[in-house]
Order: sequence, then C-alpha cells, then structure tokens
Amino acid sequence: MKTSILAVGTELLFGQTVNTNAAFLSENLNHMGFDVMYHFVVGDNPARLKAKLAEAFSDTDLVILTGGLGPTQDDLTKEIVAEYMGRGLYRDDEVVEQLKGFFEKRGHHMAENNMKQAYLPEGCTPFYNASGTAPGFALNVDGKTAICLPGPPREMKWLWDNGVKEYLSHFMGKKMFYRIIHTIGIGESDLETVLMPVIDGQTDPTVATYAKEGECNLRVASQRDTLEEAEAAVDEMVKRVDELVGDYIYSYDDENLNEVVVRLLKQKGLKITSAESCTSGLFPAAITDVAGASEVLSSAYITYSNESKIKELGVPAELIDKYGVVSSQVAEAMAAGAKARSGADIAVSVTGYAGPDADPGHSAGEAYIGYAMGDETGFYAVNTSRNDRKWNRRYITLRMLRAVYLLIR
Repeated sequence: MKTSILAVGTELLFGQTVNTNAAFLSENLNHMGFDVMYHFVVGDNPARLKAKLAEAFSDTDLVILTGGLGPTQDDLTKEIVAEYMGRGLYRDDEVVEQLKGFFEKRGHHMAENNMKQAYLPEGCTPFYNASGTAPGFALNVDGKTAICLPGPPREMKWLWDNGVKEYLSHFMGKKMFYRIIHTIGIGESDLETVLMPVIDGQTDPTVATYAKEGECNLRVASQRDTLEEAEAAVDEMVKRVDELVGDYIYSYDDENLNEVVVRLLKQKGLKITSAESCTSGLFPAAITDVAGASEVLSSAYITYSNESKIKELGVPAELIDKYGVVSSQVAEAMAAGAKARSGADIAVSVTGYAGPDADPGHSAGEAYIGYAMGDETGFYAVNTSRNDRKWNRRYITLRMLRAVYLLIR
C-alpha cells in the first residue's frame, strides 16, 4: 500500500525539533510491507496543510500525520483532515473522561481548551492515548485513509504499539515476516559483495543491507499467503546468509550488541569489569542501559591520567615510559590490573586518543582495547582515522563490546 508521512509543526521547519517520528514510522511501515513513497513537513498553517494533504493523497492511499492534535489554537491537524475528507466532529465521551482523569490524577486544574482534544471526526476509529492527552484516530473515506497521531514521540510510539499497528494489519492482503540481523566487523559494501549470491536477482525473500553507526544490519523479509509460509521462507534465507557471513553476525533477532553481551554474561554466570581512559565510562553505561546489568557488572574504573592507571590498576610506570600510554602493552596491563583488583571473571580496557588532538606519531581515533579472561590476555587495535571526538568515543565503546562478545560467544 502506497503511503505518505506528513509531519505538522512549525518547530520542525525552524530546526527546533528533529523529526524522529518520520524515521520511526518509515522503518515500522516498511517492516510491515507498506511502501513509503513520500515524507512531507508543513508548518502550523491551515491552507498549506490542506494543500500538502491533497498532494499526498494524489499519489498515495494512506497518509499518516503527526503533530497538531493538542489543545491550542494552532493545533489544527484534526480539523483540516476532517474538513478535507468531508466529515464533521463529535465529542467523544471516553476522551472526556480520560482528560478529566489525567488532570485529577496529577492534582492539576484542567484548562477549558483541553476539551478541544475530545472532538474527533465522525466515523473515525479512535486510538485512545494512555501516554498523554491527545487521542489519535484513523479515518477512511472512499478508499483513502488518514491516520493522525500526536507529535510527542513517546505518545506517537505508544499509540503505534497500542492500536495503529493492529489497525494497519487489516490492510495487508498477504502476511509479512522479517528478521533484522546485526553484524559488526564488516562494512556495508563488503557485506553486500559477500552476500551477492543471495541478493542478486532476489524476489522473495528479500535481503537488504543498511549501515548503522559502527556496524551493519540486514533485513530478511518475506510476504506470503500465511505467516507460517513467510516465516519458513525467511528462516531458510537466514541459513544461507549465515553460511556466507556468520562470523560477523552477533544477533539474528534485532538485538543491540550491549543487550547480547549482557544476555551471554548472564547465561554463563560471568562478572565483568572495565578500565577506561578515552571513553571514560561509556562501556559500563552501555552495560547498565540493559535491564539486569547488576547481575553481571562487577565494577568499573575510569583511569584517565597516567597516575591513576599506575595507582588504581597497578600498571607499571616503566611500561608507560617504554611504550607510551596509548599502546597495546598498557591496554593489556590495564585489563589484567582491573581483573585482579575487582575479582571479576572478565576485564576489558581501553586507552586511546578520542580527538581532536593526539601525540606526535599518533592520530585521533587510535586506540587499543585490552582484555583479560582466565589466564588469557590480549588486545585489539582500533584506528578510525576520524577527527570526531564523540563519534570516536561511541565507536570505540562498540568495539569494546565486540571484544567481550568474541570472548564469550
């Protein structure tokens, strides 16, 4: 089904707010098998909104709008959509009760203009909003469907998961099944080249690659008469993909690397510690982003200065003098010291130059990741060749996670 996404809000045009809603909706719609043809952004202007709505419907049958459903005078999305599709508005009693309850629960007085949100287009399918005050809705007229959702991403995503996705599933003649495979250690162009035997001339299932910061993902999808047929086709293709690039795959079920690492540490009953210089705490932050991290994270050391590496981790001063603080030898010593002092099963460390500056003979993005597990120690060398401090720190943290994954997989 051909689809447009229409974001409403002058703040989007001013650059005050980033339109993350469009990215979320596009990704999820494509996963369901909808063809997203256009993205539109329009300010809070009735005439221009109506013109963009007409343009969207001229070439697509489904338009999903976000924003402009609030209580203020410039929130006009609902009114313009209802007018364009020839429907009046009615007062929805369930929304009224939800609005009253929302403010009473918080002990706040409800301004009268909030009741504006209780009016919905006649004949619509409401999506009641337990995550905010403005309901969403779907309105189908003469084969054209408009779905209106609130602008705040938290509310939009809640309504997607609790009504919109189920509503849209009825438009699909065939059943869609897909898997998102995560890889690391291979670039998108190399990945596509290796996968060419399954990508070239593909029909169904389809295999698509797309880059993500520091890694690359695959989407394997099939659309068949039944969900069981689609799932079987995807599983068969995943086997072929695994034969070609299995060494680079760390998740077959759309898990992030930190989630996989925590899960594996739990399964194996292992405790981990970290010792960081240039990333200064991003590794344990990635671990604790996952629920249940307290079961696996023993401790974390941030040893930014040479003195702290010597004092906190027991790195020999002569090692730093001989090889330099950014070296494989120091990285390994940091990992060994962290493991010995913490009593953890695994230690991972990093020393490097996040940028933009680096010592003579070195470059921004150069780092060494050390590890220690049992009696084994080792290191990985990293050099992003980027002069981007934030990007380097995030990427090096990802490589630390990969180092742990390779140890415990």
